Amino acid sequence: MAVSLHNSTGISRVGFDSQFLGSHSASKASVSVSFHSSLTNLSLKSVETSKQQSYRITAMSKTESSSSDQVKLDISLSPRVNSVKPSKTVAITDHATALAQAGVPVIRLAAGEPDFDTPAIIAEAGINAIREGYTRYTPNAGTLELRTAICHKLKEENGISYSHDQIVVSNGAKQSILQAVLAVCSPGDEVIIPAPYWVSYPEMARLADATPIILPTLIHDNFLLDPEVLESKISENSRLLVLCSPSNPTGSVYPKKLLEKIAEIVAKHPRLLVLSDEIYEHIIYAPATHTSFASLPGMWERTLTVNGFSKAFAMTGWRLGYIAGPKHFVAACNKIQSQSTSGASSMAQKAGVAALGLGYAGGEAISTMVKAFRERRDFLVKSFGELEGVKISEPQGAFYLFIDFSSYYGIEAEGFGKIENSESLCRYFLDKAQVALVPGDAFGDNSCIRISYAASLTTLQAAFERIKKALISLRPAVPV
Repeated sequence: MAVSLHNSTGISRVGFDSQFLGSHSASKASVSVSFHSSLTNLSLKSVETSKQQSYRITAMSKTESSSSDQVKLDISLSPRVNSVKPSKTVAITDHATALAQAGVPVIRLAAGEPDFDTPAIIAEAGINAIREGYTRYTPNAGTLELRTAICHKLKEENGISYSHDQIVVSNGAKQSILQAVLAVCSPGDEVIIPAPYWVSYPEMARLADATPIILPTLIHDNFLLDPEVLESKISENSRLLVLCSPSNPTGSVYPKKLLEKIAEIVAKHPRLLVLSDEIYEHIIYAPATHTSFASLPGMWERTLTVNGFSKAFAMTGWRLGYIAGPKHFVAACNKIQSQSTSGASSMAQKAGVAALGLGYAGGEAISTMVKAFRERRDFLVKSFGELEGVKISEPQGAFYLFIDFSSYYGIEAEGFGKIENSESLCRYFLDKAQVALVPGDAFGDNSCIRISYAASLTTLQAAFERIKKALISLRPAVPV
C-alpha cells in the first residue's frame, strides 16, 4: 500500500492504494483521507472504484524505441490471480497503520495478532540459535528435533499419533493450509466452508481452481455448523471440508458431540477430506474444551490437522506453522514447499522447540495470556451487551468478538451518509470514532463486525467509549 503525505496550509493528506472495499485484483481502488493538523476532522468519503469487466485483463503499454517505433507490451495477469480477492483484514490493518503513522490517533482492533511479547525463553532460543551459527538451511519438512517435538505435543495434548515423516513445518500455518488445499484439490472440486470464515479459505480454494461452497451459520446457534445443512450440500464434487475451532472470526468452539455428528456424515463420503485449523486451540475459555477432529473414530485417515505458534505463543512474526496427516497427503505438501519457499527459518524452528518445551498447553506463560484475553472478552461482552440494537454470541475461544450491528443499517448518519452495510459502518467508526475494525462481509456475514481484543484492557475501554459515542446519534432501524 502506497502512502503519500503532503502538507499545505495546515492540512495533511494521506493517499492509500489499498483494496479497502475488498474488490477483485482486477479492480483499482484509491482512498483519499484528509484531516486538519489537529487530526480530529477525519474524512473517508472519497472512495473511487473502477473495475475491468473482462475475466482476463490485457493491458498494453507503449514504449518508444530509439527508432520511434511503438512496442506493445502485454501486461496481462493470470485468470487465477484475477479471481482472488485481496485480504480485507490485511488491507484495513495496513490502512489503519498508515493513519497512525501519519499522526491520526487511530485505535487498531483489526489485526489478529496478540499484543504480548513472545515469551522470553522462546525469544532467547531464537537469539541463541543466531549466536551459535544455526543460520543455515534446514531439511525442507523441518528439523527432526522440531518435528519430533510436534509429534509428542500432538500425542500428549490432542490424542493423535504421527511419525516425524507425517509432519511438514512451514512458514506459518497460512502456508500449511494453502499447500494442503493445493495438494488435494483439482479443478472442479468443491471446498465446503462454514461462514463466518477466515478470509483466506475461499481464496485458497480459488487458487487451487476449486469452488468454495459457503454454508451460512446463525448467531443464535453460536455460529456452529448444522450437520443437516452440511449433509444437504455434500456432492460428488465435494473434496474438502474446512473446520476452524476455536473460530476466527467468531470465537466459537465446536463441542465434541457436534464434531462427532459431523464425522458421521463425513464418513459416508470416501472423497471428502477434512482440514482442521486448530491454530487457536490453547486460547480457550473454560468450560469449553478443544477436540482435534483427527482424534475422532475413523477421522485420522482423512484429516489434515494444521496448527502453529503465532497465536498462543505470540510468535506472529516468527512465521512458523505445521501440518500433520497421513503420509501420502503430507508428502504432497512437502513437495509443493520444496519448489516454493523450501524450509522454514532455522532460528524460528529452534524457538518453536523451546515453545513446545514450556509444558502442557504452553504452561504458565500461555495461561497468563489466556487469563488476560478472558478478562478483555468479559469486559467487551458486558459493555456491548448493554448497547441498544446489538446481538452478541459470547466467544468461547480465540480473541475476537463478532457483533451483529445490522439493526443500524439503513440509518442516515449526519455528516457521513447512509449506513448501508458492515463495510460502511466500519468506515463510519473509523471516520467518527477513529477505531479500525473489520467488516463482516470479509468473513461471509455482512450483518456483523469483527473486533479483535488482542489489545490492552485500557485500549479496549477507550475504543468502546469511542464506538458508543459514535452510536449515540444513531438509532436502530429495526427492533432487536
